[in-house]
Amino acid sequence: MAWDEWEHLKAESAQRQSARMRLNGTPGASDGAADLVVNRDDLGAIGHEAYQLRSRLTRDGDHARPATFDASIALMNGNFTSGTELLKVHDRWNTQLRTLLDACARISNHLDYSKSAHAKDDVRIGGDLLSVSKIDENFT
Repeated sequence: MAWDEWEHLKAESAQRQSARMRLNGTPGASDGAADLVVNRDDLGAIGHEAYQLRSRLTRDGDHARPATFDASIALMNGNFTSGTELLKVHDRWNTQLRTLLDACARISNHLDYSKSAHAKDDVRIGGDLLSVSKIDENFT
């Protein structure tokens, strides 16, 4: 391989490298500004929606359970094999509903916790910065 050919391959590689996706920035965003911002209001709104969804699921997600259970028992008492299968569907639905209710509660609670924790962090950081500025005043 000749030296010129080597230089040509290096240049092509550099061009391909610059065209790749960069995970730490976007083209033209060289100011270092954060592109992900979450406000406490945003967290609160999402947490509230998760809480409302859980409330609706608690009420509406259990709507067909009693009738499904009664139907499965009636089918089993009539020696229909579909009664056993319907009972399995009933049980699976209850398990999945409880899992979904738990997930909504976790989301709501976690976002409420995050909102509170960020507020406490803001107060602590503000206090830290204030104390640094007071120290700085003494040195000038």
